Amino acid sequence: MQEKVMARAGNDVRRQDVVCINESRLEHKWYHNLKYLAAGLLFGVVFVKAEVISWFRIQEMFRFQSFHMYGIIGSAVTVGMLSVWLIKKFRVKTIYGEPVTIAPKKFNKGQVYGGIIFGLGWALTGACPGPLFAQIGVGASVVAVTLLSAIAGTWVYGYLREKLPH
Repeated sequence: MQEKVMARAGNDVRRQDVVCINESRLEHKWYHNLKYLAAGLLFGVVFVKAEVISWFRIQEMFRFQSFHMYGIIGSAVTVGMLSVWLIKKFRVKTIYGEPVTIAPKKFNKGQVYGGIIFGLGWALTGACPGPLFAQIGVGASVVAVTLLSAIAGTWVYGYLREKLPH
């Protein structure tokens, strides 16, 4: 009985390590990835034009001086919730006919600690991982230090993962 519980617990931890549990088995030519480059560039341009990457806008948000960032984040959360609900309701498939599945997530206290660390880093640097590349792209080269710090933090997390609360 205990082995079954451990096997299930191990599976949950393993699931956290998986990049994508519904990863496609289809093989594509290299140029199929250009669509992701185009989407990333478009995403970056939208971030710049909407001032999402602006250090001043981010500081306004953390000082509760402006609704701008809260409106953007709230809109993104709403669109995300609606999208997930629609995917589940209509059992959406990929353009290649593969089913889209969304694995259930369990809450754990490590998410609270991680959220606090993430928020502190965001407030101190004025950058979260998504806009880092757009900030560097518009010439804020000092953000490269933040990018290297994010990479180092990811490495430290991976190194200490087994000892951290999950």
